[in-house]
Amino acid sequence: MLKVGLTGGIGAGKSEVSRLLVECGAVLVDADRIAREVVAPGTPGLASVVEAFSTDVLAADGSLDRPRLGSIVFSDPEKLAVLNSIVHPLVGARSRELENAAAEDAVVVHDVPLLAENDLAPLYDVVVVVDTAPETQLDRLVRLRGMTEEDARARMAAQATREKRLAIADIVIDNDVPLENLPRRVRDVWADLVRRAHAAQGAQGAQE
Repeated sequence: MLKVGLTGGIGAGKSEVSRLLVECGAVLVDADRIAREVVAPGTPGLASVVEAFSTDVLAADGSLDRPRLGSIVFSDPEKLAVLNSIVHPLVGARSRELENAAAEDAVVVHDVPLLAENDLAPLYDVVVVVDTAPETQLDRLVRLRGMTEEDARARMAAQATREKRLAIADIVIDNDVPLENLPRRVRDVWADLVRRAHAAQGAQGAQE
């Protein structure tokens, strides 16, 4: 098994890269999706979030009001740290369960938005960073996601710098290119990951 950490700043296009890798044959462990699961209505995770932030972060149907919570934590590093201390251990445990269920020869891609922020690079055999210029991120967040410029800048500022992400990268995917160029680049990366997986499996077999 090859464990790949995939990350990138908000608006960089990481989700599209993960989707393309799944099309190529990767097993995806999506930290964002899991983060939603562990705070779904009725979960201990949601109860802990409400205990920390009050019922103000609940929607009318009892689910987590993610935009409301985001507006609170992304402008306050201390509150963001509190939220992370609740959610991250739950996400980590579920991620390990999914990884353990994958085949021995699988390429398992962990889509982890905060990989650099939480110094998680050592957990993976390969780290892939989806990279874009900050100006591109800002444009996509405002134009495509409908964020205000202030909210977009706050969310970007709450993440690691571009330099910190690139410093931990084994492979960089430049997504400042036209969208139609991305699939070809991802296929090249997939071929590289498969080669690494086979090499690792061969080395393990030789040791045994």
